[in-house]
Amino acid sequence: MKGLINCANNIALDQLKGLVASRPQLRLNEEPRYVWHEQSPNQVALVAGGASGHEPLNTGFVGQGMLSGACPGEIFTRVTPDQIYECANKVKSDNGVLFLVQNYVGDIINFKLTVELLHADGIEAGFVLIDDDVAVIDSLYTQGRRGSAGMVLMEKIIGAAAQKGYSLEECEKLGRRVANNCRSIAVALESCTVPASGLPTFTLNEDEIEFGVGIHGEPGSKKIPYAQADDLVDQMFISLKENISYERPLIAWDRKEGMWNERYSQVDEFKPGQEYIAIVNGLGSTPESQLYIAYKQLFSNCQNEGYHIARSLIGNYCTAIDMQGFSITLLKADKEILELFDAPVDTAALRW
Repeated sequence: MKGLINCANNIALDQLKGLVASRPQLRLNEEPRYVWHEQSPNQVALVAGGASGHEPLNTGFVGQGMLSGACPGEIFTRVTPDQIYECANKVKSDNGVLFLVQNYVGDIINFKLTVELLHADGIEAGFVLIDDDVAVIDSLYTQGRRGSAGMVLMEKIIGAAAQKGYSLEECEKLGRRVANNCRSIAVALESCTVPASGLPTFTLNEDEIEFGVGIHGEPGSKKIPYAQADDLVDQMFISLKENISYERPLIAWDRKEGMWNERYSQVDEFKPGQEYIAIVNGLGSTPESQLYIAYKQLFSNCQNEGYHIARSLIGNYCTAIDMQGFSITLLKADKEILELFDAPVDTAALRW
């Protein structure tokens, strides 16, 4: 493969050095690896982490109004407990630390372990899971739905809440409400290529699309014939609209008892007459001009169903290295969520 790289084994570190050089307010710790910024000691600290290869998620969203710190693993490789633990200790505040976690088994295990370590140290910590990908209920790397681009909205909305002074418990509650009201679906026209191997993650025939692909190239729900953009968006919208029969995992740390409570909660239903935040998200190699073509048809579908898109993002926010494809995310929003979404933000990848 050809790419703007030096050594395939150093891509994650090289890109972080470039990110921090471009944003003087950011700091990089190389070993263990994490990025953070200075924030008010009076607000809940937010930490997210996971594999590299999804940039700008999560490191591009460290800054005022979003994350306090982010822990990136190597390309498509889970973050390690020492990264999470050291990052949490760097950004911790008197009001505690909240971890925002995508639903992948390895990440869940390592973030849960870190919560327990912080509890032993006397540090208040919380845990919120995002599992917005409606393509499959169980996959190669998850129990339940996978995490996807809904993480961007989770980080923005809870980040604004933390800056406004929400407590750790209030941020957790808000995060679970976002998760219950968020759905995503992705399609791939061509595979991504992991630099270390130089080979495509999967193969598609010239006339095939992977429908419901995961953000690491995991298989979707089916392969479908290549279709025009409008027809493809129509199929994706149907999956988002109709996918309601799912009991999602609710993993919560009981700080008083020092133990995990794991149960299930029903996802909320999408209905006409409600307001939504929409993301049309590129997966790495889709031109922004084509993302606007997709948004045009999504907007039309929402209008026809009585879904009011109150806010939207179109661009690359949660990628899969260089995958050609895109995802659609819809978040059912109320007045509080819209106000938090609108709140000022200043990060490398999101600013207003």
